[in-house]
Amino acid sequence: MSKKLLLKNAHIDGIRTFDVYRKNGGYASAEKALKMTPEEILEEVKTSGLRGRGGAGFPTGLKWSFLAKPEGVPRHLVVNADESEPGTFKDRYLMEHLPHLLIEGMIIASYCLGSNASYIYIRGEYSWIPDILEHAIEEARAAGLIGKNILGTGFDLEIYVQRGAGAYICGEETALLESLEGKRGNPRLKPPFPAVKGVWERPTVVNNVESICAVVPIIDITGAEYAKIGVGRSTGTKLISACGNINKPGVYEIDMTITVEEFIYSDEYCGGIPNGKKLKACIPGGSSVQILPANLLLKTIKGEPRYMNYESLGDGGPVSGTAMGSGGFIVLDEDQCVVEHTMTLARFYNHESCGQCTPCREGTGWMYKILKNIENGKGKMEDIDLLWDIQSKIEGNTICPLGDAAAWPVAAAIRHFRDEFEWHVKNPELCLTQNYGLAGYADPIPVPAAE
Repeated sequence: MSKKLLLKNAHIDGIRTFDVYRKNGGYASAEKALKMTPEEILEEVKTSGLRGRGGAGFPTGLKWSFLAKPEGVPRHLVVNADESEPGTFKDRYLMEHLPHLLIEGMIIASYCLGSNASYIYIRGEYSWIPDILEHAIEEARAAGLIGKNILGTGFDLEIYVQRGAGAYICGEETALLESLEGKRGNPRLKPPFPAVKGVWERPTVVNNVESICAVVPIIDITGAEYAKIGVGRSTGTKLISACGNINKPGVYEIDMTITVEEFIYSDEYCGGIPNGKKLKACIPGGSSVQILPANLLLKTIKGEPRYMNYESLGDGGPVSGTAMGSGGFIVLDEDQCVVEHTMTLARFYNHESCGQCTPCREGTGWMYKILKNIENGKGKMEDIDLLWDIQSKIEGNTICPLGDAAAWPVAAAIRHFRDEFEWHVKNPELCLTQNYGLAGYADPIPVPAAE
């Protein structure tokens, strides 16, 4: 059974309230941290090997160490709670059920970074959660954990909740900062990076909700003990949002040493695929990472199984061409149509593009229209190569990663399921009446392993 650090108390009745959270060890890590120096806290986070849980996987301690500290200039911590990636909902679970865990993590991180005013930027669609967070903030304030001279340490901290207006692009950290300043959420050119000039041109660290929550157990058990959990550079635990064709959708905490097969079929986690269907494919890290067919997920290459971690799902590991991402684990059974799902994602990215960069603004629309034609029986064989050409001209040619996020699903779908696209073109009369679910497609043509 996976070791739980973040969700160990999630089952306790009333854990959302300060009194119950406190009774079960809450804010002990904050009290411990406030007796340490900021440098000691930073060293613990570095030692832990914690990687950003929002998708990029950048080392958190290293990111904190980049924060500029000019004399007399305020610094800020901004928590990215704009969780809009299709297939990802683990931050919502944390904020809804364990709001004090996030606040405790923010107290520790703010003290370490020297932030006296910290912010939670939350997606507009999470309309009920800001009330939960603001109530928890007031409870912590009443206990002397937020405000002036916290616990007599001389450290002051205010935490503010800022609601977004429902824009996926504001999940990109610089677009988030623009929106936080009251402007249109367009990504900024970098450099300068937020660590030097962030919100209101002040040094700023932007971290994901899960990343900040993970700081609490790191201080509690020490960074060295945290680093012993997991494997390689995938240390600690990771929350996975599991959905799609599985028996037990939900949020799971794993230690990143289990295999993909175990995660899908174990009763402890997803509980298998309904109705005895075969696995066709999986998007392992949220909609922006590459889809992989079953034969690249459940079998070994060179004796290595597919583990649920950063190295195995990406970073040049045995499962080439995808990523751990934000942990949005989407399972597709043998009856699902990859073309239809890819079209749906293309429509989403076209709708959510801010329009600042021409390749993204125009290219996402073109991809959606072509995919829609193919799905509706109006496609031509040359459309498949046209799609490939368009996505290749979007990737790497935009200010922010939304262009890459739109291109990668299309590229992976064509790379691994080209025969399905061709079937749609060759059988236009069937496209609107049945999904492409040929018998045995759960074991598609083997794709050569990356060297």
